[in-house]
Amino acid sequence: MRMSRHVERRTFLKAAGASLAGVGLTAAGCGAGSGSSGGPVTIRYAWWGADDRAEKINRTIALFEKKHPKIKVKTDFQQYGDFWKKFNTQAAGGNPPDVFQNAVGFLRKYDAKRVLLDLGPQAKKGNLDLANFRAGLEKFGEIDGKLLGVPVGSNSMGYIIDERVYEKAGVTPETGWTWEDWDDALIRIHDKAGRAGDSGPHGVMYLYDLILRQNGKAFFTENGLGFTESDLVPYWTEAMKRVKSGLYADPKKVEQIKPKSALAQGLAGGEFTWDNFTARYTAEGDSSYAIAPIPTTDGKRTAQYLGSLMLSGSARTKHPAEVATFISFMVHDPEAGRIMGYDRGVLSTTEQFEAFRPTDPVSKKIAAYEQQIADAGVLEPITPHPAGADVVEAAFLRIAGDMSLGKAPVEDSVKQFFTEAKTALDS
Repeated sequence: MRMSRHVERRTFLKAAGASLAGVGLTAAGCGAGSGSSGGPVTIRYAWWGADDRAEKINRTIALFEKKHPKIKVKTDFQQYGDFWKKFNTQAAGGNPPDVFQNAVGFLRKYDAKRVLLDLGPQAKKGNLDLANFRAGLEKFGEIDGKLLGVPVGSNSMGYIIDERVYEKAGVTPETGWTWEDWDDALIRIHDKAGRAGDSGPHGVMYLYDLILRQNGKAFFTENGLGFTESDLVPYWTEAMKRVKSGLYADPKKVEQIKPKSALAQGLAGGEFTWDNFTARYTAEGDSSYAIAPIPTTDGKRTAQYLGSLMLSGSARTKHPAEVATFISFMVHDPEAGRIMGYDRGVLSTTEQFEAFRPTDPVSKKIAAYEQQIADAGVLEPITPHPAGADVVEAAFLRIAGDMSLGKAPVEDSVKQFFTEAKTALDS
């Protein structure tokens, strides 16, 4: 998830909320044929991420073009927020990239705007291979009987910690630790390691979703929000107390170091995010990082689920067969899997999963973590993501950030969030 890193998402203010009212794509003529006359075909491929991801993707594209010399791939990438700003502009102008990186929170939104290509027909024609996906991931991008995305990897929420800081504080997170245990850890890190215990998790929608799920609710239902103002007020009130006490990192300093993370820059001892971002923290920081278990309410249920980045096609593409061929290569080719590693999550197909045997410590940690939660049986079905979920996520992050900086009190911030969420989900 479907879900990029929340540090990147802090830059995603109004980007995902940009209106696509003017898109008005019609199904007629969109993706009706390959558009190929036997000569070279060029498709445009766009994604979000950092330079290290771009380097790996460019290597896989070179491999693809070598094996498919009649298909050329033109690339484009930006940071998370900038990507969606540009994508919205392109989609509104009827010219989105042929194939692009996507996440579950965007599927219903862009399907409703007729932006996404149904890849199901291409699978039936043999241009897209849907065999050998791990854990049923081939179904992850299905919405209302249409295949709108194909997963490139799987990941789950984890608590990434600075191992040196936790060792200095004398804290060892273990499976089944509770939120009370986590609270105690924040205090010990603050007092013994001289650092904020956490970067400030109260704007991370996917974390709050887990907390709600542990308590019998969820962030979303099929049609709207699954919680109320009376749920959010105490959560954000407690968060502000921790900001003021120094248990959460100084929001002003966190702002100053963006897009880098507070954890990697030594401002905090831990940060809730997707497990595969352990690799990025290791690249950014100068410490050793581990994936700790998600704290629980009852010592048992973490309420976790698998998320995934995926590849989607444009309904406007003139080359649906080539798009499907490209996607199929990117999720099945063993060498492409060895190149990408776990950059976008644990590889989604058995061909790539078996081809990439991690030797570096970080990838081994990610693989071990996903194996651990799978063996523990804690994984559950993903929370629904209605149309407008991406705008709601952006609002949750932005409003929590503004609140942390003292721009609005808790009660006003909560009301603002519910007002914006209602507008996004009703539109």
